[in-house]
Amino acid sequence: MTASVARPLRPVRFGDISVVVEHRADGVTIVRPRDDIARFPLRLTDCLHRWAALAPERVFVAERAGTGWRSISYRETLDVVRHLASGLIARGLDAERPLVILSGNSVDHALLGLAALYAGVPYCPVSPAYSLVSSDHGKLKYVNSLLTPGLIYADSLDAYGKAIVSAFPPDIEVVGSSGSLPDRAVTTFADLAATPVAENLDEIHDSIGPDSIAKFLLTSGSTGMPKAVINTQRMICANQVMIRDTLAFIKGEPPVLLDWLPWNHTFGGNHNVGLVIYNGGSLYIDDGKPVPGGIEKTVRNLMEVSPTCYFNVPKGYEMLLVHLRANADLRKAFFRQLHGMFFAGASLAAHVWQGLDEVGEEETGHRVPMLTGLGSTETAPFCMSVLPETSRSGHVGLPVPGNEIKLVPNGGKLELRVRGPNITPGYWRQPDLTEKAFDEEGFYKLGDALKPVDPDDFTKGFDFDGRISEDFKLASGTWVSVGPLRARFIAGMAPLVRDVVIAGLNRDDLAAIAILDPDGCAAALPHLAGTNDPAVLAADPALRKLSAEKLAALAATSTGSATRIMRLALLESPPSIDRGEITDKGSINQRAVLEHRAGMVDDLYAATPSSKIISLSGPSA
Repeated sequence: MTASVARPLRPVRFGDISVVVEHRADGVTIVRPRDDIARFPLRLTDCLHRWAALAPERVFVAERAGTGWRSISYRETLDVVRHLASGLIARGLDAERPLVILSGNSVDHALLGLAALYAGVPYCPVSPAYSLVSSDHGKLKYVNSLLTPGLIYADSLDAYGKAIVSAFPPDIEVVGSSGSLPDRAVTTFADLAATPVAENLDEIHDSIGPDSIAKFLLTSGSTGMPKAVINTQRMICANQVMIRDTLAFIKGEPPVLLDWLPWNHTFGGNHNVGLVIYNGGSLYIDDGKPVPGGIEKTVRNLMEVSPTCYFNVPKGYEMLLVHLRANADLRKAFFRQLHGMFFAGASLAAHVWQGLDEVGEEETGHRVPMLTGLGSTETAPFCMSVLPETSRSGHVGLPVPGNEIKLVPNGGKLELRVRGPNITPGYWRQPDLTEKAFDEEGFYKLGDALKPVDPDDFTKGFDFDGRISEDFKLASGTWVSVGPLRARFIAGMAPLVRDVVIAGLNRDDLAAIAILDPDGCAAALPHLAGTNDPAVLAADPALRKLSAEKLAALAATSTGSATRIMRLALLESPPSIDRGEITDKGSINQRAVLEHRAGMVDDLYAATPSSKIISLSGPSA
């Protein structure tokens, strides 16, 4: 457990996710919620009409503008969206020629995305990293060939111009909020928003139905090139009902979010933006991020905007906790109206969770519930949820009403599959991948494995048990469960390591390549403060000595060859997004790293490894 049971948990309204379990003779298990999903709207933009009528002056979305905020109300949003939608309709955009948005989160991005939904024009928000981090724009060029867009939007043409020229042909119209693009005709966002409302706009909007494609969300493929996950209106609307009826405390008041999570991902773009629209809430775009120099912006924003529920990744909570402990005014503002917190993307370290419990109790007299679950881009994403009372790192809970899960024995694990109205119909223009993604009963195969909390009572929920595709066998034939081993290694090496790649396929023992966390290294070893170069960190004698000690401590608690890491290499150069080693959201592609760092793997398994390798016998000098 992450906190003492003696500490009171703030009581919040929460949905019923009790289940019925069916154990089949072939070893397959079906877990179904007792309750059915409630009715959901045909279109997400129906909610925009509703709140523009019920709360016309309430802030829908706001972004930083100097010392204040640029905000737009529900009434203003509906008006601008109808003009923008008319402009998209006039250009004849559709699924074959969709809208592609290259930019990060912004008010204009939100308005244009809603306009696409309103006009029935599929759109694809693309990771800014494909434009601004990639050196060859390879993924962006692939996106162009996969989607064949009819319109490109970028908030800053000065920032995105190079990528646009590199990846997209000159006959595609470009819309920008600011900047210029030499040698190409550009439509300003203001001009697009000035389009007269089409006479048939209401008719077109009313023709949009549950099967209409709302957006394409890109997710990493096995080759490193993205797949375009089809997101329908049914998926998005059904998922919002699932969220609202599970996180039932949302029903008590319009949610207020301060959020940085990128809209090109399902967590930020579907879960959080949808939650605000569906429930008539207000979304304040956080211009900060959990990075040095970025967390300070988040702190400034939280001093001004008190969220009712807060969403972040584990690294974000880790960095925020430092400021919550040190700043009484921040604690007061953050917890003023906070009903619950939610994390996704990785496990939340026990010491961070306990620290959040402590500062929450200090400020409110209660532990504020920390929630998590399981989902994916293909599930829209909400699929499984914990209860406030059972929440802990690694626990993913039970399927929420509307979803049913199927657990299939696979290599000694239980492979997870899911079925429900929030599941994608497939991958755009990739029928072979779509066919492989579903089983004969129509269950989507996530590729994850689950482990029951109680093998004799599946109604008590499930823990995450890794990715099926990452597991492998040692030369002895022993299976290595990579997911739990990665989590154990990161926890044991804390705070030095951000992630790890496990090697050992057909080898006698395990080895690891660690991706260092500069902030964590500096916290453990103050002389490394301000050092962000991974090569400098990897060569530091004190860091290598501490890493060797932690590796030995991990080995001492290992139970056998499948959990004991014998040698360790510290990655000296960042994982490459161009080579598919890392996704834009920071998750590591184990296979790609092992493939592109083959020389490092050979060194790890050499009879006499180089001085860069740390082994159980001590760090190489």
